[in-house]
This record gives sequence, structure tokens and C-alpha cells, in this order.
Amino acid sequence: MRVPASFRFKRNTESVMAKPGPRPPASGANKPSSLDKIVAKARADQDERLRGYRELSLKLHPWICGRCRREFTRENLHLLTVHHKDHNHDNNPLDGSNWENLCIYCHDNEHSRYLDHSAGAGAGPADTAAATTQKPFANLKDLLKPKS
Repeated sequence: MRVPASFRFKRNTESVMAKPGPRPPASGANKPSSLDKIVAKARADQDERLRGYRELSLKLHPWICGRCRREFTRENLHLLTVHHKDHNHDNNPLDGSNWENLCIYCHDNEHSRYLDHSAGAGAGPADTAAATTQKPFANLKDLLKPKS
């Protein structure tokens, strides 16, 4: 008895068919470009800078929130953040003068206040040209003169 050709073909193609998935890179394509090296170095430098100033601030300042005065221990120290007073994360003096330790709640509040202010919500008087022209005490001097 003969086996139909369709059975033989199907069995042969199953062993030959490629498995799904990514293809291997062409030769030389897996070398990092100079841009990749620059980005990797910048990220590594940023991570080192961030790690460095937090550790230094925790050594310099007490483990207390600068706003709500909540105290922290080793168990909840991850909730204490370092806030840059001038909002410039690259300004990291070694004396810690630009840092203050804030709990995550006060830190979020501070940044939302800063964003609201910079967006114009707390910018002060909107227009000085439209200021009031009324002078309620203009005649006060005449009123205070003794009558003779």
C-alpha cells in the first residue's frame, strides 16, 4: 500500500519549517553606535549623580520632613525624598544648601505649588494699567484740619 504524497510532504515540512521569533541580526549589526554609547554614558552619569546626592543629603540632614516634621526610621526611609530648593536638579552643592528632605506628600505638594505658580495661577496682579483710579483718602487732610 502506498502512502499518499500529502502525508509525506506535511511530515517533511514540519521538520524544516522555521520557528517563529526574531531573526538573528546581520553580521556587524549588533555593535553599539556612538549615539548609543553617548546615551548609555549620560544615563549612567545621571544615575550616579542621583544616587550620590540623596545619600549625601541623608547623611547631612536629619531624617525629618522639612515641612510636616514627620520623623523617619530605616523601615520607612524610602518615603523621605530630597527636594531641590531652586528646582534645579543639576545644582548639587556638597554642603547641601540646595537640598531639603521632604516626605513624599510634602514633596508632591511643593512641586504642584511650583507648577501652579509657573503656569500663572499665583503670578500676582494681572494688569497694572487697569488698576483702580479711586483715591478714598484724597480729602483726608482737609477733613482733619481744625475748624476755626
